Amino acid sequence: MSIRYRPQPLSSVPRVTVVIPHFNYGQYLPVAVATVLGQPGVDVDVIIVDDASTDGSAAVARELAAGDPRVSLIEHPVNKRHIATYNDGLAAATGDYVVLLSADDALSPGSLARSTALMEVNPGVGLVYGNVRTFSDSPPTGPTAPASWNGAHESWTVWRGEEWLGLTSRRGRNVIMNPEVVMRRGLLADIGGYDARFPHSADLFLWLRAAARGDVGRVNGTVQAFYRVHNTNMHTTQFGGLLDDYSAVRDTFDVFFDEDGPLLQDAPGLRGRARRAIAREALQRTALLPPSEPAASTESLLEFAAESDPSDRFARSAYRRVLRAGLRKPLGAAEGLRWRFRYQRELRYGT
Repeated sequence: MSIRYRPQPLSSVPRVTVVIPHFNYGQYLPVAVATVLGQPGVDVDVIIVDDASTDGSAAVARELAAGDPRVSLIEHPVNKRHIATYNDGLAAATGDYVVLLSADDALSPGSLARSTALMEVNPGVGLVYGNVRTFSDSPPTGPTAPASWNGAHESWTVWRGEEWLGLTSRRGRNVIMNPEVVMRRGLLADIGGYDARFPHSADLFLWLRAAARGDVGRVNGTVQAFYRVHNTNMHTTQFGGLLDDYSAVRDTFDVFFDEDGPLLQDAPGLRGRARRAIAREALQRTALLPPSEPAASTESLLEFAAESDPSDRFARSAYRRVLRAGLRKPLGAAEGLRWRFRYQRELRYGT
């Protein structure tokens, strides 16, 4: 059973290392670094990892490192891609807690103090996350409560690891965006960092493995980080296709249960729950495809759902009937309401 209660202030000054990997993101680096160095209540240091940038961004990183003793720089002589870049920076971390912050994202004021306070009070919590707000130009200023939070007070939620895994399996997707996550460095070292087998979903795999080894916490009622949306985001330039996305998520859950299942009390039940949720996600997404989308795209999603959860024949048949009847548009409107409800639920409860 999850526990939800009011936050407590920090009684110490935790050491936090923030790793900022980047490739050709020099124009964003100063903002990301500034939002880290300005964090109150924590002893923070920054490790920038330049993955052999080709546009002069390394010079920006060098200038930032030279301007503050809390900032250090790792420069790759050749491009190693993102997973190796993440792990090189995390391996050099010395803080009790670690954060991986993309160079185009930012932390909200006080976010590290809020996350580490929860972890200091709850030594069994290995990972903390929270709300994230998107932006395009400059990180928002002023109050950090989500606009749709309706005045709710800040609170903490703590789940037993397997309880959180059960909720996440019911969703069949990654419920954490990434820049808001704080982890214990010891837990991250035990896991071994990000797994190169999952270039698209290594973050999801890491969260699942962390929850199999410790409790999970969440800071509610305030924005913990800012996620920048632009046309060169990694997920928009390197990873495309709904079917690829769903396949990556399914494979990630499967490998997790294969390898870490012995740490759980009900790995088979959680696996079945995750596969059914992923299949349902694919089915429901068929209704959101535009009418101009080739029939083969819809058929591919239906086949994927059948492979993921062969037992759910009724749902697949229902979606086939709806699509054949040409009801994609009205069903799509209903699905739009569902997605908005899902966003509001995750904003408030985190799962």
